[in-house]
Parts: sequence; structure tokens; C-alpha cells
Amino acid sequence: MSAPSARRKARPIAITGGAGFIGSNLADRLAQEGQAVIILDSLARPGVERNLAWLQHRHPALVSAVRGDVRDATVVVDLAKESAAIFHFAAQVAVTASLDNPVEDFAVNAGGTLGILEAVRCTDRNVPVIVASTNKVYGALDDLALRRDEGAKRYELAGDGGSQGLSESRPLDFHTPYGCSKGCPISTRSTTHAVSGCAPRSCE
Repeated sequence: MSAPSARRKARPIAITGGAGFIGSNLADRLAQEGQAVIILDSLARPGVERNLAWLQHRHPALVSAVRGDVRDATVVVDLAKESAAIFHFAAQVAVTASLDNPVEDFAVNAGGTLGILEAVRCTDRNVPVIVASTNKVYGALDDLALRRDEGAKRYELAGDGGSQGLSESRPLDFHTPYGCSKGCPISTRSTTHAVSGCAPRSCE
């Protein structure tokens, strides 16, 4: 009898906002590879519960879910303790909503991400955190020219290397409330890593 694979013994990978479009597709891909996945999602966005049901139907033994808010410190701390890595996709995603209710927008995007980073910092392990963001953290981008890729039916940056997207070396420019709420976590993560190396610390 062959020894069980290391992957089967590994901790699960967590995906916040895992019932959304990107999160559910990532969860499906990971589960297809035999990786256990924990999804944290408030299911606030209409229709995402169908994505979660689809995932659990396809991978009943590998996909589990916690219905909760990324701002709930107790839930997030428990998630960080259990996970091998965290893909953080939970967010308020509408620019218009950030203008109508900037306090809520900032609480979810900036506060929620800071909560994830703090929960990971307080574990006794180095837990990778992969954060999804937006081009709104780079401002209006008025200086960039676009071209249409007819084959791929998409727009990309004009000039050499345009298909590779925007360089992350570009300075941040928080152009709107949405850019602020999504950009603060990027600055926080970069600063935390530079100062402490994301070193584990006891926060009991």
C-alpha cells in the first residue's frame, strides 16, 4: 500500500470571498488538484450562494464553508489558525458604492484586509496571504495608451510589454474612495513586510 500523499495531510487553503466569481473558480481548481479548501463568505452579493452550492456539489469532501463577515475578528482569527495560506478576495467591489457609503467601503476593504493580516501575524506560523486588488489604486491612468487585441477581444497597454499589464513598480495614487480603501491594504502589507518580515508574533 502506498503512503498517503503529503497534500492530503496538509492544512486547507482559505479563500475569503470564495463564493464570488474569482474565488469559486480558484476553489474549484484547487479542489480538482486534491487540495482542501475553506471558503469564508458573507453571501451578501446576490447569486453567489449558487456558486457555493455548485462547489460543494462538485467537491463535497474538499470544500467547506463558513458564512461570516471578513470584519469579524473571531472568525478571521480561527481561519488563520487553521489555514496553510489565505487568498483574500472578500471586498466591497463597486466604485459607485464607495461614493455612496465610503465608511462602509473603507471598513470592508481596508479594515477587513488589516484584520486578515493581523490574524496571520498573531499565529505561530508564516501563513502566506495573497491579496487581490484593482487598477484604481494607480489613479486615473491618463498617461497610458491602450490598444485593442482583436484576437483575444480585450484591451491591453500599447507599446512593448503591453500584454504583461501594468508594472507593480508604478507609484500608488489613491484617486477615489474605492482606490483608497483598496490601496491602503497594499500599503499596509508592504510596510508590515518591510518592517517585520511578517514575522509570527503572539497576540494572546
